[in-house]
Amino acid sequence: MSSTMFRSFAAFNYRVWFIGALVSNAGQWMQSTALSWVVLTSLTDNDAGAMGITMALQFAPPLLLVGVTGWVADRFDRRKLLVLTQSLLMVVGAIIGYLLLAGVMTLGMMYAFALVLGIIAAFDNPARQAFVSDLVSREHASNAVALNAASFNAARMIGPALAGIMIVAVGTGWVFFVNAATFLAMIVALLLIRTHELIPRVKAPGAARLADGFRYVGKRPDLMVAFAMVFLLGAFGMNFPIFASTMAIEFGQEADGYGLLSSILAIGSLAGALLAARRDRARIRMVIVGTGLFAVAALVSSVMPTYWTYAVTLMFTGFAVVTTMTTANGYVQTTTDPALRGRVLALYMAILMGGTPIGAPIVGWVAAQYGPRIAIVVGGVAALAAFLIGFVWLLRSGRLHRHETRRFALAIDETTPISVVPPEEFSDEIAATTPISLPEATEVPRRKAG
Repeated sequence: MSSTMFRSFAAFNYRVWFIGALVSNAGQWMQSTALSWVVLTSLTDNDAGAMGITMALQFAPPLLLVGVTGWVADRFDRRKLLVLTQSLLMVVGAIIGYLLLAGVMTLGMMYAFALVLGIIAAFDNPARQAFVSDLVSREHASNAVALNAASFNAARMIGPALAGIMIVAVGTGWVFFVNAATFLAMIVALLLIRTHELIPRVKAPGAARLADGFRYVGKRPDLMVAFAMVFLLGAFGMNFPIFASTMAIEFGQEADGYGLLSSILAIGSLAGALLAARRDRARIRMVIVGTGLFAVAALVSSVMPTYWTYAVTLMFTGFAVVTTMTTANGYVQTTTDPALRGRVLALYMAILMGGTPIGAPIVGWVAAQYGPRIAIVVGGVAALAAFLIGFVWLLRSGRLHRHETRRFALAIDETTPISVVPPEEFSDEIAATTPISLPEATEVPRRKAG
């Protein structure tokens, strides 16, 4: 492996964060797998629609609370905020596990817990995303975000498969307890971080306002296009718990077969994240290419005749989605005014995760009424629409054939707030003389540290 790929590990704080996130992410993927399976098989009779509602309840709060959560991420100490949110997520996970083991969990109660998890995650997500930029210098920011995605997907290779085995062996309740225990790794990592080595945070001039993030994005057509693509992919294409669980049942598999599908998906996802870590620049055209690859992979997977041929296509699906989301996340982080980063990232996460309350119930209903293959086609068509939005904008903006020295370049000073002007207003002289790095980076996002 190239040392360039892991350059962020030179920072002690990032090394500690990465290890804690890797352990915590594995637990989170175990819980995610168990939650989907228990709703589908224990609390309902293979009702994919109920699973869609559960996902919607988890992802609605980031959208509804976007103004407040972004402001909180910019206003308060992110490390302390993350210790609080991670602790709350640990407690909720343990309570769910206890109720499942006690045999008193109901579908209505699970809906309520899904909403609580969503509310906590609404505050956790923007703080966690923005905190990465506090751990490493600006030139390593995109690499750090991409390595977070690698951690997230490495854990995804382990967590679902382990959860499937545990569900078959000892039941779903214990999976939630294991996840609760893994939160301790992230909390300890946050406490071990050397606060004096954190990158100084930029303060916005004057009073920080909730609407500043919306106004900022509104003046950036490139971000508007990226957000539109992310919304469509997040709402209709990234409903993997619905797709994989219902396809596993169609192929006659049990929980371990479902967990294995999620782990196979992560193989491609990890490859996409590591390739992103090698790049030193995030380009919006890679977001567009990724959505096109996702559309093709999804449509092909919908017609696979056997469990294993379907599993193989999931590797390409995982590669495409992580390439898209890693690049989009890195592009947003590295081209945004540092003083507004928390609010812009909160809006980004709200659009990514907030699309799920719209798309997941629709996709779940389609899977229940017409079968999982048609539901996957819906996701593929949405990705194709996202690709067309990006490609048409790329053509109309003139970027497709723009010379390298005329690309949009934005220098971000980590100590001085800046005012961003549209790409077309940058002069050739600025583009040619200002040292710029627009790196490639993501995670998907996540409800947990990663």
